[in-house]
Amino acid sequence: MSLHDDAVLVLKGYAPEVAHGDQAELRQAYLDHLARHDDGLWKACGAGHLTASALVIDPERGKVLLTLHRKLRMWLQMGGHCEPQDVGLEAAALREATEESGITGLTLLPGGPVRLDRHPIPAPCNWHLDVQYAALAPAGAAERISEESLELRWFGYEDVPGVADASVVHLLEATRSRL
Repeated sequence: MSLHDDAVLVLKGYAPEVAHGDQAELRQAYLDHLARHDDGLWKACGAGHLTASALVIDPERGKVLLTLHRKLRMWLQMGGHCEPQDVGLEAAALREATEESGITGLTLLPGGPVRLDRHPIPAPCNWHLDVQYAALAPAGAAERISEESLELRWFGYEDVPGVADASVVHLLEATRSRL
């Protein structure tokens, strides 16, 4: 199965709850995008492309690991572009979370994506259609900064709204509702 086919199946299986606002509309927009663009998962797609991310969370300590993104200079979850070797969106999200956090042994929260988020990005990317997962950190996880980050830091749930944008806050809320 191709990454494109996997993305369509993942999105068709994503059933957002009514309480999550625009999620049903975004789901349909992502599916429409993939139907129109065979290259809709790749950075070269000028109309935008799907990305995969994961919020690294330690529920036992009530903390999340955020990265101070080198280019955007914002505290964000781990994530990024799909790569040709990714067998699916879950694999892309887990790869990105592992690479950017330096933590081995991450596992994705069962049940598929936690949330969708569409946001503008400077050209040439234009739009990221982000499929967001949550990754559970193993006990005693030790992070290691990557070249994509200026800093990594664990934040208490209550501290996230003070440092991150609304998208990360919504992702944390959606993740906590599934724990």
